[in-house]
Amino acid sequence: MALTIDLSGKTAIITGSNSGIGLGMAWELARAGADIVLNSFSDRDEDHALAKEIADATGTATRYIQADMSKGDQCRALIETAGKCDILINNAGIQHVAGIPEFPVEKWDAIIAINLSSAFHTTAAALPMMRAAGWGRVINVSSAHGLTASPYKSAYIAAKHGVVGLTKTTALETAEEPITANAICPGYVLTPLVESQIPDTMKEYDMGREEVIKNVMLKRQPSKEFATTEQMGGTAAFLCSPAADQITGTTISVDGGWTAL
Repeated sequence: MALTIDLSGKTAIITGSNSGIGLGMAWELARAGADIVLNSFSDRDEDHALAKEIADATGTATRYIQADMSKGDQCRALIETAGKCDILINNAGIQHVAGIPEFPVEKWDAIIAINLSSAFHTTAAALPMMRAAGWGRVINVSSAHGLTASPYKSAYIAAKHGVVGLTKTTALETAEEPITANAICPGYVLTPLVESQIPDTMKEYDMGREEVIKNVMLKRQPSKEFATTEQMGGTAAFLCSPAADQITGTTISVDGGWTAL
């Protein structure tokens, strides 16, 4: 079977997509012909300009819809406002690092809400649309930390493990329908946020750029290379292709061998 990825006529909603992994996925799905709904909690001119940039470059109907993923009603309203959802990518997420006794309760609640509960709410709103259309893809962005653990990231790891579990349940509930649900588990991805952290890390460890990347930032990533947002987008596009029709309820690691350790 030749791999063809033509998403013309499909609408993809991607949460947390005005930068980083979500934006990379938006670009790749738009290049494959999908109409795109970008999302974040802000509502700036730059957000809408970004949607126009993608639309102009790809010829797709790309737009931006503001919604706060920490609030269940806004998660569901995002799907309803879009009006159509063939591809749902739950990507929104935040992080906080602290030991369990010191972990701020409000940070725990926010991370669980944005990283996990939002995916439940958007999926609940999107599945009826997919069923009515007779086709659908749910792609949840988990993490290498959805399969392994590290200290001081209790809320993030609990949420990302939960995302994997939610993905499996979604797949089982749709197994006899032309709808799939899978989780992508990235390791370290070179996003603008990560790129901005490199100079400070170089100063902290008194190392050059390549040394600090390989020996500090990518210590747990055996490839010693960042994944790229384009690779993340390509993985999402593959999961939307006919070649992935029987891939459901599983995780795909894009982590340079991290979870093979």
